[in-house]
Amino acid sequence: MSQHHSHGHDHGHSHGFGHHHSHTPPTDAGRAFALAIGLNAAFVAIEFIYGFIANSTALMADAGHNLSDVLGLMLAWGAALLTKSAPTRRFTYGLRGSSILAALLNALLLMVACGAIAWEAVLRVAHPEPVAGTTVSIVAAVGVLVNGFSAWLFMSGSKDDINVRGAYLHMAADAALSLGVVVAGLAVMYTGWTWLDPLVSLVIVVVIVAGTWSLMKESVNMALAGVPSGVDAGKIDAFLKAQPGVTEVHDVHIWGMSTTETALTAHLVMPSGYPGDAAIDAIVAHLREDFSIHHCTLQVEEGTTRHSSCTLHDAHDEHDHDHDHDHDHAHGHTHAGHAH
Repeated sequence: MSQHHSHGHDHGHSHGFGHHHSHTPPTDAGRAFALAIGLNAAFVAIEFIYGFIANSTALMADAGHNLSDVLGLMLAWGAALLTKSAPTRRFTYGLRGSSILAALLNALLLMVACGAIAWEAVLRVAHPEPVAGTTVSIVAAVGVLVNGFSAWLFMSGSKDDINVRGAYLHMAADAALSLGVVVAGLAVMYTGWTWLDPLVSLVIVVVIVAGTWSLMKESVNMALAGVPSGVDAGKIDAFLKAQPGVTEVHDVHIWGMSTTETALTAHLVMPSGYPGDAAIDAIVAHLREDFSIHHCTLQVEEGTTRHSSCTLHDAHDEHDHDHDHDHDHAHGHTHAGHAH
């Protein structure tokens, strides 16, 4: 739904709000999240207990990874639910940003857990200890079934919902990782090479860190109100500049309101004046459909003043001026060198 407000100021401020609520998983997806979280939480507890009993760091490492899955599933489900939170006078975007904080905390906790698991595995490589290979293989095989079934739960919804798709891919990858633990358990059982168990745990840690690192980078980026990955700011700027009547675009800000919703504000310089609600509606619709901008505010100006009231605009102008001055200064020295 779109709402537009125009104010009778000299510069014709107009604000276009484009709201997109298709992220909220349907009831079936909600049931899939609940079932997958319950199954994986129970399996994490069983896997960690048997890993401790069997003296298997690989099994405990896989339990740590499966715990990350539970947190990831809770985050995806919680973020979807939080998109429905109503704005208040204090929280004008609702509680959408809490999903970003949850993602950052999740990434930090996983990094700490990976460090502890890796340290224990290195000690086991240096001083191998007996491992109950049969127990490791049986418990990990259960993990293949749990993760495989969880992936199947999200398969149908993965085509239309990016949150569900992420959950599906995560579960499918975990099924493959658990299969790796099964192989390690069988190898230890038949070869007696106990060093294989901590080696597999190190490989699992590398996989977790690789996946967590991208989560941490993106969550830090979003926590700092950076442009979300997957959103091309350059193309959005070019699209706005190409609109009829627009001679200049400035103060373009793009940030994530949550892990699933993106907001934008921009100033459009249109000397001919406010183009009407229909034109703004069309721009908002294109931003929503082509660039996944779910909430946007567009301010139309005639370009008759500098708009010095915006501190970010002033800082940007000062940066551009300093850059141009440095460039001209360097360019001048280059010519002076040729003159000699």
